[in-house]
Amino acid sequence: MELKYFGKSLIAAGAVLVVFGIVFWLAPRMPVWFGRLPGDISVQKKNFSFYFPLATCLLVSFILSLIMWLVGKR
Repeated sequence: MELKYFGKSLIAAGAVLVVFGIVFWLAPRMPVWFGRLPGDISVQKKNFSFYFPLATCLLVSFILSLIMWLVGKR
């Protein structure tokens, strides 16, 4: 692995971290937060609480797959 590819990978990883940081920083001001999308499973009983963010997982998977596909095309 050449050093220039390693440098590009570090820059890309840093850009992704900056984007995620901005999203999490602005998250409380958003009307629908990322972890409470329609399609997320939430069950609450008297002594039991279960939450599985199904729609959020699918959205994150799609976004990451799209990013990897775009990076892989180069």
